Amino acid sequence: MINLLVTGASIVLVIFLLVVGFMILGSLKLWFQAWVSGAPVSLLRIVMMPWRQIRPSLIVNNYIFAKKAGLRLTVEDLETHFLAQGHVTRVVQSLVAANKANIELGFNQATAIDLAGRDILDAINTSVNPKVIDVPMRGSDKISIDAVAKDGIQLKARARVTVRTFLPRLIGGATEETVVARVGEGIVSSIGSAESHKDVLENPDIISRAVLQKQLDAGTAFEILSIDIADVDVGENIGAKLQADQAEADKRVAQARAEERRAMAVAMEQEMKAKVQENRAKVVLAEAEVPLAISEAFRSGNLGVMDYVNYKNVQSDTAMREGIAESTKPKKGPQT
Repeated sequence: MINLLVTGASIVLVIFLLVVGFMILGSLKLWFQAWVSGAPVSLLRIVMMPWRQIRPSLIVNNYIFAKKAGLRLTVEDLETHFLAQGHVTRVVQSLVAANKANIELGFNQATAIDLAGRDILDAINTSVNPKVIDVPMRGSDKISIDAVAKDGIQLKARARVTVRTFLPRLIGGATEETVVARVGEGIVSSIGSAESHKDVLENPDIISRAVLQKQLDAGTAFEILSIDIADVDVGENIGAKLQADQAEADKRVAQARAEERRAMAVAMEQEMKAKVQENRAKVVLAEAEVPLAISEAFRSGNLGVMDYVNYKNVQSDTAMREGIAESTKPKKGPQT
């Protein structure tokens, strides 16, 4: 029984020693590489890195690169950033690039920018080589910034903005979209304040000067170096179009009012015709009472037979005169 226990313990010890031996042999290459590169890392630290979920090759290679570039970094700094889910390689590359370009950038600032989700290496490259942004941006639905001068003529402008990264505002600073929006707003304001579109066509730089004076890069992660107007095209005569639309609207209002007056006149005419018919009915009623009055006069002795005869003769003479007057009126010929 004791022999079996000794044999089992021996087997376990041999396996453990083999595992440790393989780990040490795997770490010896990195340890020797760091030692000959002038950036020594203890063998024990390299062996313990996999146990702490750290990639030894990533840490050692970036540590050698940083030391060769003259950076004052420690292995512990790189391990800490790796455990914080940061991009160790990009941070080291950005620090080396900033150091060579005489750009002030510390390790803590670089790691903070990286952990904030910004591309620190691209930011350094943009600081060294300024970036050109198209306004409007390529791929957007708009192909130009449209604005109207005071004379009513529409102008279509396209601009190119040269920017470089401003590292102190990279964390929390606005992105390219904000710069494009502000520049577009400045272009619209500059064109809109121009007295004539010809002034803008003759001197497009008045737009860039006016836009630069507004300090549009405030609060952004960039510093605007220049704004160049790439193209200015003449669009529609918006002023004339608006005037035509207003005239058309005024005409429709006038037509509606005229139609209203015509309808009122027609209604008034129908009302007057109705009043005429009403008065004629009253006349007929009054004439119907005349025979009754004559009969009553006969019965009361106020009207004699000769008086009635004379009354009828007067009616006949009146009718005859009216007929003669109608026959002697000149007839109207056809209008020419």
